[in-house]
Amino acid sequence: MANGKLPDYIASAVPNPAANRAAWYKNTAQTYAGIMLWFVFWQQVPVLAELVKDTGVSKFAGGALAQGLGVAFLGLIVAALICHFLFYLVPGLLGMQTGLPLYIVGTSTYGAQGGFLMPGVLMGVLQFGWLAVNGYFAGFLLCRPFFDDPSQVFGSVPHALVASAWIVLGAFIGVKGIQYVAKVATFMPLIPLVILIILFVSTVGGVADFDSQALAEAGKEFTPEGGEAVTAAAPLSVFGIIALLSTYVVGFFATAGAAGTDIASNNRDGRDVQLGGLAGIALATVVAGGLALLIVAGAYGSGKVSSGVVQPTMLMDKIFSKGTGDVMMYLLAIAAFPAACFSSLIAANSFKATMPKVKPLYSCGLGAIVAIVLAITGWAGRAIDVFQIIGASFGPVCGAMMADYLLAGRKWPGPRAGFNMAGWISWIVGFAVGAVEFIAKIPGLEQVSGKVPCPPVAAFIVGFILYAILAKVGLQSRCPRLPQSNRDARHQTMVIDAACFGGPRSFSPEVEIDLPPCYTAATTPPARRGTLNAVPLENRQRPALAWFCATLANGRAVQYHGGHADTYRVRYAFSMIGEKR
Repeated sequence: MANGKLPDYIASAVPNPAANRAAWYKNTAQTYAGIMLWFVFWQQVPVLAELVKDTGVSKFAGGALAQGLGVAFLGLIVAALICHFLFYLVPGLLGMQTGLPLYIVGTSTYGAQGGFLMPGVLMGVLQFGWLAVNGYFAGFLLCRPFFDDPSQVFGSVPHALVASAWIVLGAFIGVKGIQYVAKVATFMPLIPLVILIILFVSTVGGVADFDSQALAEAGKEFTPEGGEAVTAAAPLSVFGIIALLSTYVVGFFATAGAAGTDIASNNRDGRDVQLGGLAGIALATVVAGGLALLIVAGAYGSGKVSSGVVQPTMLMDKIFSKGTGDVMMYLLAIAAFPAACFSSLIAANSFKATMPKVKPLYSCGLGAIVAIVLAITGWAGRAIDVFQIIGASFGPVCGAMMADYLLAGRKWPGPRAGFNMAGWISWIVGFAVGAVEFIAKIPGLEQVSGKVPCPPVAAFIVGFILYAILAKVGLQSRCPRLPQSNRDARHQTMVIDAACFGGPRSFSPEVEIDLPPCYTAATTPPARRGTLNAVPLENRQRPALAWFCATLANGRAVQYHGGHADTYRVRYAFSMIGEKR
């Protein structure tokens, strides 16, 4: 960062131009709805935490339904709104404003050097955790029809082989052949949605007769085949259900929320960001999780089930025949495969951007080996634990990003120098708060267990408050100034393609714009319809002009990006050419 020089991974970043943007229902809503319809998410909503692995029996008698459907739905709605407003909205707005990916936008919160690790490399590393979860549960569904006792699937040779092959294939295709999967991936979320609707229609008649106390009584004790009886914990209170549902849902969503920077960079404006999140995140969460709750309630209310199992996928062969349930399991597993490929793709892109000298096949190959270990050892099957770690990792990231965004005047201030200590300290403390249940497993620290309600949300709050305080006391790195020779290059003539604005607009002959320094180091993208066409008089400065499309189209450039003390002011003369196309 000395003399205003930015790392290559920042300097080479080119924003997503306005011509590539589309309405919220064509990108953001579809992407997030597909995530929330993944069977791994909704099958665990009624369970929360398992008493015995892979049995579908809750650790707490009655699971999320112990206090009735109303409380369960309230907790689900609260969790869905937390995901949208706290974990997604600011990253999404930053992505829309800048057109840049998370590993670039995050450099304002963690520094140009620190951003290499956080959130850049961290996002890539955690994708292999998701790949492990995908492989574990897909392997379980594919092997389950061949076992009478579902608790015997994990640890078997068939499960280990299937899960390993699933992970390897997903990683390889994610790196080498994602274009083939992408052609069908758009339609894959329809499979779990259709299965949820079929299960709901088949059980809805029993919803009115559902008795939460009877379910809690049935779930008090469970005896695995060939094993001893295991007693569940007492039913959760109303607050306990809401808090644990929020822990589960928010932990599951945390990385996807931060990835809103990349996803919403395809949005046209703030309205698209809001509507895409409300439909794809909040509504999809309530629909998918809510249907899972209603299916379990209906199955017990109609008398089709009485064993204490509260996982919808475990009830399919009870609601229908075993053969029909087996087919549904295979379909759910197949629908999950594109997610495995996209996890590998996200990891590959993250590593390629931050570690360009390492071939993605090597980095993803190493990550796949780690994912296989997590899957065959069973750690990836402990959903609530996995999601708590993910929530602890990205809760403080999203909190600090929100604080940084608000302190900068609701805009992206640009990359900060070196390691931004405000970001790093807030993340370390926030992670410790979010991972409190794992810290409690350290001898001598058992007493901290249960002291932090909803750890992922607590991690977000700590990250937000601590970043704001540390920034105010001077621990926030500065956005570096450019070299003097660059700041002197003040006059450049730009010719704007009117097509990117949908027709001519009225601009004053001279407009002053504060330009974040990273754009001065990027190369001008190729001129084409819908992007800006530049003829710079000073070749020493070639801004990435596509950045201006979204802002100048509405005449709000100064409002979005102006006025920052550490950017340098460039004066442009604009002239409109061409007719509306």
